[in-house]
Amino acid sequence: MQAIILAAGMGKRLKDLTSNATKCMVEVNGVTMIERMLSQLDALQLNKIIMVVGYESKKLIEYVQTLPISTKIEFVDNDVYYKTNNIYSLYLAREYLTQDDTLLLESDLIFEDAVLQRLIQNPYPSLALVAKFESWMDGTVVVLDEEDNIKNFLGKKDFVFEDIAGYYKTVNIYKFSKAFSQSHYVPFLEAYSKALGNNEYYEQVLKVITLLDKPEIKAERLDGELWYEIDDVQDLNIAESIFTNAKDKLQKFNKRFGGYWRYPHMMDFCYLVNPFYPNRKLLDEIKANFERLICDYPSGQDINALLAAKYFGLHKEDICVGNGAAELIKALMESTCGKVGMIYPSFEEYPHRKAEADIVPFYASGRDYRYTADELMAFFGEKDIEMLVLINPDNPSGNYIEKKDVLRIADWAKEKGILFVVDESFVDFAKTAESPTLLERELLKAYPNLIVVKSISKSFGVPGLRLGVLASGDTARIAAMKKDVAIWNINSFAEFYLQIFEKYKSNYESALAQFKDVRDEYTTSLASVQNLRVIPSQANYVMCELTGNVTSTELAETLLDKYNILIKDLSQKKGFNGKSYVRLAVKTPQENELLVSALKEIL
Repeated sequence: MQAIILAAGMGKRLKDLTSNATKCMVEVNGVTMIERMLSQLDALQLNKIIMVVGYESKKLIEYVQTLPISTKIEFVDNDVYYKTNNIYSLYLAREYLTQDDTLLLESDLIFEDAVLQRLIQNPYPSLALVAKFESWMDGTVVVLDEEDNIKNFLGKKDFVFEDIAGYYKTVNIYKFSKAFSQSHYVPFLEAYSKALGNNEYYEQVLKVITLLDKPEIKAERLDGELWYEIDDVQDLNIAESIFTNAKDKLQKFNKRFGGYWRYPHMMDFCYLVNPFYPNRKLLDEIKANFERLICDYPSGQDINALLAAKYFGLHKEDICVGNGAAELIKALMESTCGKVGMIYPSFEEYPHRKAEADIVPFYASGRDYRYTADELMAFFGEKDIEMLVLINPDNPSGNYIEKKDVLRIADWAKEKGILFVVDESFVDFAKTAESPTLLERELLKAYPNLIVVKSISKSFGVPGLRLGVLASGDTARIAAMKKDVAIWNINSFAEFYLQIFEKYKSNYESALAQFKDVRDEYTTSLASVQNLRVIPSQANYVMCELTGNVTSTELAETLLDKYNILIKDLSQKKGFNGKSYVRLAVKTPQENELLVSALKEIL
């Protein structure tokens, strides 16, 4: 068996990175794509490797000749690379195709060794490697039957987004038997090139062949093996986050702060949302209005405050709507002077918005990082603070102070003239006898020093909409905050959600009831894992202490690298002092089971 690598293209979309070198010489985490690919092919002990070169061919050839590759490498020059496409590059190497079984690859790919093994180990002589189509993919798409025959190659005009569940993307790696190349591919390649010219793609030849009664080529479907095609700098960025060591991978993923839809096989147990809401009908209603919403401006703050107030039973003067709670937290903290009482460990968006000298910290003590209303009032009673911030339930501990005790703090703060901020982004997940929320107009009027912050993203499961609210009986403060945010600070999709979510209130309540049952089951399952101490939580996550020889960082790295599971390592978070604690989101029972199984294998 031999390999043919198509490496003649210019890689214009990589811009500066290919101004003086070929696309396959671009480095992914310090190693060029071509070095990685050649090393992987070299390990297969092939008869030879043929590279079709073009743009900056002299540099590429000289570079390849410096690499420690034992397999014989031959070069074919496409000197008209700038006015032809890859069909011509393969046409120039057609005689090689008829001489041996061939692995055909494009040079802008990066993949793990298991990808090639799928082709090598499959006994069928001629195969096109394919993967489930994902939204980030571009290029040739095929439809398969139950026996892995390629039913159709889809052009852009044939592509129907509603049907993508049945689509597969070609990985641009093929296995052609010598017989297939002689009887099918090369004759059709020559005829196609002669008839339609050289500014086409070699996949078009395969499209014609699949129309035959016996095309003699099937598809081999990848099942989670890692690969990526690098066409531009964003592709390069994602590839570098995938193809790296465990430590760097975790760091790169953590720096992204989301956008994990680009990693369809990864399970996100780090970021926190409601796994059972929104319901299908609500989503369908948003979809039905998609075209109108994307083309229309959203309303301003006054209308959006009216919509949010209607849901929470407030007046529009009591509430401000934000582009996520983060926007409101920033505006609140930057508009407040004086010292601020903060609890550690906790959600750090609040202290990040203040100078360290302005923070008066309370550190929760004990293995469970619990604290009470009385402890907070006792500690801050003699401190000179203008504001006290309470996350309830707290993040990441899940510590919860009951409503009656929170109101005792509100009374204490009112008496002392302290602004009391309660972030109840997770309070809907708390299992309580009475409604735990402070978003009640009578309470806000009774405590004008009370500010309530709520993230819609977390409890309502819509983080992509970026919605949050801030409410207070101090209407002058609310009016000032509305002036501080942009006139169109949320988009039309978020506004439409505010418009319709009240009629799905019963669905939301059912989702919360389901969630609480699943959290109980999840906590019980986690408790069965050796060397993992589970701390009860009233939120949509569970904090755990690692008690064995595996540290929290090692666990997070291993879960991401080996199991494609992202969790929150708390060891570097302020207040933990390097101790091994992790935060695990509550997800669906199936996902929870996969995490528990992985934890048992590691721990």
